[in-house]
Amino acid sequence: MNGADALLETLVASGVEVCFANPGTSEMQLVSAIGNTGSMRPVLCLFEGVASGAADGYGRMADKPAITLLHVGSGFANSLANLHNARRAGSPLVNIVGDHASYHLQYDAPLTSDLPGLADWASAWTHVAESPDDLAAAGAAAVAEAQAENGRIATVVVPADHAWNPSNGAAPLRPAPAAPAVAEETIAATAERLKSGRPSVLFLGGRALREENLYRLGQLAAATGARLVCQVFPARLQRGAGRVAVERLPYFAEQATETLAGTEHLVLVGAPAPVSFFAYPDKASWLAPTDCEVSTLATAAEDIDGALEALVAAVGTTGEPTLVQTAETPAPDDGPLDGLLVGQLLARHMPEDAIVVDDGATNGLGAYLLTERAPRHDWLALTGGAIGQGIPAALGAAIACPDRKVINLEADGSAMYTLQGLWSLAREETDTVTILFNNRSYAILNIELERVGAGEPNARTLSMLDLSNPDLDFTALARGMGVKASRASTVAEFDAQLAEALATPGPHLIEAMV
Repeated sequence: MNGADALLETLVASGVEVCFANPGTSEMQLVSAIGNTGSMRPVLCLFEGVASGAADGYGRMADKPAITLLHVGSGFANSLANLHNARRAGSPLVNIVGDHASYHLQYDAPLTSDLPGLADWASAWTHVAESPDDLAAAGAAAVAEAQAENGRIATVVVPADHAWNPSNGAAPLRPAPAAPAVAEETIAATAERLKSGRPSVLFLGGRALREENLYRLGQLAAATGARLVCQVFPARLQRGAGRVAVERLPYFAEQATETLAGTEHLVLVGAPAPVSFFAYPDKASWLAPTDCEVSTLATAAEDIDGALEALVAAVGTTGEPTLVQTAETPAPDDGPLDGLLVGQLLARHMPEDAIVVDDGATNGLGAYLLTERAPRHDWLALTGGAIGQGIPAALGAAIACPDRKVINLEADGSAMYTLQGLWSLAREETDTVTILFNNRSYAILNIELERVGAGEPNARTLSMLDLSNPDLDFTALARGMGVKASRASTVAEFDAQLAEALATPGPHLIEAMV
């Protein structure tokens, strides 16, 4: 047994089942070790950003880590945008990154880089293996570290010689540490604030947006009058008919400020205080009222389930929750196809327990608003704000939950960041539907151009935000990677194509011309 074999045996024993891989020469021992075990599913991704985004989607839905297999510093760098999203989402994820043999680093070969430095930026925990036996121990530690604090990123750097040299075998498993409990005095103080009658908002993220916790929050809202508002881009929001609804903080700063106006007490539950995504001239960066008292019930890393259960008891409510959504199937309007109409039709056809991945940018919001009363589903948003998450996260979610339909809302500009993921969707025979909003522009940037006061745009300016000339043909691109694809330009066309795609297993793409 070599170091790579010992690492894989340790990872499998730790409960890891899936590897999203884009390996190179330094990882060949690891590739062989994965091939020799029947307990680790290898998923080839044609770009490292697809591998990291898929591991993010998998972690959000499975509540346990997959691994990525990446090639030295340059390959790891290619994964960073979607690792950023995973880090912001609190996803459990383990990176296994090959590096030059320890004795080869001194020669500064062309692919040598500061891999530990890159890993430290993206990871809560990083370890460079020091020997074949240390490599196996690092694997056990990484899985435990990835599951700490409700989910985070752990990275193991694997010098090639420690993968190919002999090992004494798998390492002992490491239990994942429990999320820290919230202090009783914090719960008591929060209960008193909520019972005071002051206008209060519970600002929500992380595990607060799971169904059981939303039920508790609905009880608290019914008993105290507090409003429930979630982050702009929640990592995983369980919503739809029969579940407690929450308001979603608007993206634009002035709208968010208006949403929170009049709030005297803001309680943070699994989310940081709300701030503007970007700075704008003459607009606020801090979104809560300046005289608002801000307190934290529980951070995303703490035991949110226990804190909310204790808070319900401290408030003294046993009543039914408010804000429970009733089912509603909107009749589709007629007119030019847009995000709102897509949302109406999605609500009409969405199956129970679907998973929606939202990388739809300007058109994703309309679909979100119109599916609030759709059958129960999970909504995975672009938590870190780095576009190009949708296709990879849909891949990971589909592999984590093969019995559930995955619907990816994808913008045309975002899709081009990780389009290679369509090939993996086809190869893995995922039950996915990609709704590709094609408006042939970076539409959000046309809005932002005006909002930041960057001056009157000219033709050269607008050319940097335009995705035509030549037009992108996503139907042809998807078919070229093995995904069944169609194009819809009208409501009737989209309605028929969506109904067929949702009723038929396997990967589909609908190019919605909006």
